[in-house]
Order: sequence, then structure tokens, then C-alpha cells
Amino acid sequence: MKIIQITASYKPAYIYGGPIQSVAKLCEAINDKRVAADSFDLKVLTTTANGTKELDITTDQPILVDGVNVTYFKRLTKDHSHFSPGLLLKLKRTLRTPDAKHIIHIHAWWNLVSVLSCWMAKWYKIPVLLSPRGMLTSYTQNNRNSFSKKMLHRLIGKKLLQYCDIHATSEQEKRDILKLIKPKSITVIPNLVNVGHSAWHIAEEQSLVFKLIFLSRIEEKKGLELLFEALSLLDLNWELTIAGSGKDEYISNLKLKAERLSIDKNIHWVGQVTDEKKYELMAKHDILVLTSFNENFANVVIESLSVGTPVLVSDQVGLSDYVLEQQLGWVCQLETNHIKKMILNAFHNQDVRENIRQAAPQIIRRDFNDQTLATRYLELYKKLAQ
Repeated sequence: MKIIQITASYKPAYIYGGPIQSVAKLCEAINDKRVAADSFDLKVLTTTANGTKELDITTDQPILVDGVNVTYFKRLTKDHSHFSPGLLLKLKRTLRTPDAKHIIHIHAWWNLVSVLSCWMAKWYKIPVLLSPRGMLTSYTQNNRNSFSKKMLHRLIGKKLLQYCDIHATSEQEKRDILKLIKPKSITVIPNLVNVGHSAWHIAEEQSLVFKLIFLSRIEEKKGLELLFEALSLLDLNWELTIAGSGKDEYISNLKLKAERLSIDKNIHWVGQVTDEKKYELMAKHDILVLTSFNENFANVVIESLSVGTPVLVSDQVGLSDYVLEQQLGWVCQLETNHIKKMILNAFHNQDVRENIRQAAPQIIRRDFNDQTLATRYLELYKKLAQ
């Protein structure tokens, strides 16, 4: 069986956040010889996309990236279209290989790499598994470039999506997808996520300051404006660390809002944090906050819990159901006073936070085991390839 992973961007393009980590982690885990008894051939076709820039990397020939066979191709257009004729030509040649059983796994939607690769697979009658990565929700469809998305969906996307089998990363993402389309099938398997070192979950001495951390890409959908408004209403000693990157203009607007609310002195902007540093940083805080308007999964929730830091997430975060079921934090509505209420709830329940700090790392390692999840993906590939 030949497994072809199609993604508009691949590591080290970490500027795109969690999806880059998840796709690479999946490919690396599948390649692990301990996972599959049967032989298969896994290849990744991607572009040099790296935000407004391009990766400085070898193109048009396979290279090994952490053990995974990856071929990067130049793109003619930038975010978010990623038009790459070289990638499409390579895919066409690959699909025309005689006597080969193929399965194509496409990551994300609303870009020309994904849509045209799906069209080509349909032309050659090759099964497609599509992981929308949060791109098939009413929020996403009506947000950025909504007119272009609706036109693309109407002209070609709708028929292509009916051809695909869909992979959702959470039950919430599944519900969101089914509101928009009726796929051939839909299967829920969580993301594979890098977890932190278990030693980092040891609690520090009790501090008089309630330390919150936001660690994600800084953009409108993350709900930081609402979080700021809720924090401005708090009558307690708190600090918020904001770790991540985003557009300069938007970050400047957030800083101005913090000044208007007179909370700017309580906020520490630390910029992009490396993988080596982020787990230690999260472990030093009392709670991770993510009041997003839409998240299909949210890797950072698992990353935070893996080092014992409890979480406070909105009910629009894909992992909110899991957080409640496993009692690993708090879930809020997207309303200022309710966010405030949940922050106060977390602050006053120090014993609950300490229990989470002790229990969460083991729970995460049990539920998000790489080999177990990679095996589920492989079983799905085999089923669809047949």
C-alpha cells in the first residue's frame, strides 16, 4: 500500500502552528516499525510555504525529515492559495503507477494544493481521506476570504467533498462538519501530540499571583479581546503571559486594548517560544487559557496537561468535551462575565488545580499514546484502500 500525505506546508514551517506539528507527528509515528506489521510506502508531498516567505530547503527531490520521505515543491502563489504545479505534476505521475494500491490523505482545505489534489485523485479513482483541520466549519467558511471560499465550494468543492472520506480530530469537529456536508463516511481519531517531560509537572511554591498563560498563534479567532475584558473585571492579583506570534498590526491593536482596559502592566508578551522551552514555561503557570471562537482540536491543551498545568477553554474548543469528561480544567462560554466566573472558579479551587497537576500527565500519556493512535490511522487507511 502506498500512503501519500498531501499538505500545503510541512515542518519546519512552524509559523502555521499546531497542524504542522500534528501532521509531522502522524507521519513519523506511522513510519515507526513498531506500529505496523505490514509493509507500506509513505510519502509526503508539500510546498516550501512558510508564511510570507519560503523555506530554504531542497526542492523537487525526496529528502528525509526525521525519517519521513518528504518532497518539497515551490509554490507560485502565497498564503492561502499555495498553487504548486510541480506538486500536482508529481502527484499525477505517482497515481499513474501501475499495480499500486494508493490511499491519499489530504490535510486542510480551502487551498489549491488540497482542492486540486483531491480533484486529481477523484479523476484517477483513488480513495481520499480528508482531514479538514478546522477548515470545514461555519465559523471558518464565513470568516476570512468568505466570498472566495463560498465560490470555490459551489463550483468544485462540494462535489469533491462528497467523494472524500472525512477524518475529524474531535467529536465537536465532527458535528461542525456534518452541519455543512454529507461525506461518504466520517471517523474521529485525535491528533498525535508531542508531550512534555513528566518531571516538569512538579508544582512550585504557592505564589500570591495567579499566573495564566496563553500559548498559541495570535489571531482574531483566539478570543483574546474577550479574555482581556474578563481579566479587567477581576479583583485579584493576576498575570497573563502571551506566547506566540501573529500579524504585527493585530498584536499592536491588542496591546492598545490592554492599555485602554488598564491591564497592560499585568500582561507579559514573550513572542514565539521554541518546543524546548514551551513545556517548561507552561509548567510554571497556574492555568492555560484558550477562549477561542473555534478550534477543531487544540494541541496546546494536551501539551499543557502533559506537564500538569490545568486548562480553561471555551466551549468552542474541540477538546472541551474531553476536559470536562476527565475533569482536567474548566470550560467557559464566549461571554465576558462567564469567562470571569470560570477564572475565579479556577483561582479559588486550588485543591482541584493541584489534583489536576498530579493526575493529568499520566492521563494524557494513556489517552494520547503515539503507537495506539498511529495504529488507528493505519487501520483506517487499509479499510479505505480496499
